[in-house]
Amino acid sequence: MRHRGPDGAGLFRDRSGRCLLGHRRLAIIDLTNAAAQPMTSDDGHFTIVFNGEIYNYLVLREELEAKGVQLRTHSDTEVVLQLFRRDGPGMISRLRGMFAFAVWNSLTRSLFLARDPHGIKPLYYSDDGTCLRFASSLRALSRRAISRELNPAAIIGFLAWGSVPEPLTIYRSIQMVPAGYTMYIDDHGRTQFNRYWSLPDVYAGHAQRQQYQDTLNEDARHELLDSVKAHLVADVPVGVFLSSGIDSSVLVGLASEAREQPIHAVTLAFEEFRGTDYDEAPLAQDVARHYKAQHSIVTLSAETVRRSMSEFFAAMDQPTIDGLNVYWISKAVHETGLKAVLSGIGGDELFGGYQTFRTYPRLRSLAPATRVPGLHRATAFLAHLGPSRRANKVRALASALASPVSTFQLIRGLFTPDEVRGLLHPDLWQEAGGTDGIFTPAREAFHMKHLDSWRQVAVAEQCVYMRNQLLRDADWASMSHSLEVRVPFVDSRLTQSLGPRLSGLPKEGKSLLARSVLRPLPRAVVRRKKTGFSLPMQKWVSADIQAGKMLTLPNWLLSPAGTREVERLQSGVIAGKVHWSRVWALHCLGNWIQAET
Repeated sequence: MRHRGPDGAGLFRDRSGRCLLGHRRLAIIDLTNAAAQPMTSDDGHFTIVFNGEIYNYLVLREELEAKGVQLRTHSDTEVVLQLFRRDGPGMISRLRGMFAFAVWNSLTRSLFLARDPHGIKPLYYSDDGTCLRFASSLRALSRRAISRELNPAAIIGFLAWGSVPEPLTIYRSIQMVPAGYTMYIDDHGRTQFNRYWSLPDVYAGHAQRQQYQDTLNEDARHELLDSVKAHLVADVPVGVFLSSGIDSSVLVGLASEAREQPIHAVTLAFEEFRGTDYDEAPLAQDVARHYKAQHSIVTLSAETVRRSMSEFFAAMDQPTIDGLNVYWISKAVHETGLKAVLSGIGGDELFGGYQTFRTYPRLRSLAPATRVPGLHRATAFLAHLGPSRRANKVRALASALASPVSTFQLIRGLFTPDEVRGLLHPDLWQEAGGTDGIFTPAREAFHMKHLDSWRQVAVAEQCVYMRNQLLRDADWASMSHSLEVRVPFVDSRLTQSLGPRLSGLPKEGKSLLARSVLRPLPRAVVRRKKTGFSLPMQKWVSADIQAGKMLTLPNWLLSPAGTREVERLQSGVIAGKVHWSRVWALHCLGNWIQAET
């Protein structure tokens, strides 16, 4: 894992021979060797390996020192270690940040693992009954003496969502510690999981109506600025990923308020977008100038990306349809000399920026129609009349409206359950257990009856798309270039303060975010149509298909009908009638499997 931590490496072996801890360091806070890991307490009883950052560590440090605790470093790692030594597992609720860490207790010969509330930092583990292994990288485990048998349920989950839903991984023998959980392993190898933070429970809270009306604007600005200030805490310069959207522009604006020195913003541009509405560089340049930020623009071509695709797939921990944009901008930021950067991930999930927040309640309003006698038989009859795509879509819609979670999967998912089943070999589908695993990632959000539709979507977006795709891909893609990505909009304190209160403003959330900066955003940013962090993928994928460069799934995964469907999808992308994401997903899965096997 050298790329995740090029600044140092260390090993700890317990005297009993029961525990071995290793660490690679990316030095962000306390750059001295005193803060190296693994770190052991003065009494020799506790040893920690820690990945991430604790943004309130200075406050916690003052508290420890006031109680007479002697600290020998200026690192957040030692603060976590000493808090655990004093308070035990209960200290986890005191931490504000992104983290995955392990503490070995040599007295009880037990291990404590913890992952941050939102799951910003990954934590993989494998338990074969004789040895527990854990790491912040899937490949670090899969390269060891662990079964590398693929998990059919994970393959189905990937095709359904575009990412492997946790706690599954692409390997049967490896799982993820869920976000907001701790894991305790005692001297006898017995394992206990404990959930200390629940996103659905946060959104189940109800703000008082008067407070909601009177102070939301003021509270939003205060909490957002506070989060940005916290995420700028570092002993190295911190930059910003800057597109031309509201989220990253607000980050630049708030960062310019939070610090005296100009923030360094980096924008990724593409030759194929030059002179079009998708070219983010001109407007990003205006934002940087508006807030007096230092600004770098890195322009890529399709050929540049194509030449490095093998490096991209080699860095990919497990199959995903995302990460290419973060991979490239992280490479660009790393070349500027920065080691840490802010990202606008989470802004749309928290403030309702996705179309899902509008589409989902509209579709759910159609649900009563699914109870019309004979509807399912009629749609099934239409589908059997021939290869009518419209009939199949009607049948898929009728099926999706049967439950809230299936409605969300239809909107946010990649392939519908029926489409996944048609693609894959029947034996693989049966072995994976069918559709149950597809809906599991989003089920919790929609099983809380007292959540309104806005809050249900907010929870589902954060638990499914943001956690399993955006955050996970941001981690491996950035850390492959030794860059730490910080996400001020994905903060447990910010979520608890604002999340439940935003459901009354389904159309105003992003406007509220835009108004949070003291110096208003340029009008062109606020008025710009939402495009997301875009790459010219439709053009690139179409060109690769025509050049015969697209790699599809191996025959042992596809059914005969699935092979024909892949050919149809590829023809549709070339004709501009099929979105690139489906073919790209198959390409990524095929490349990943080929590289691993």
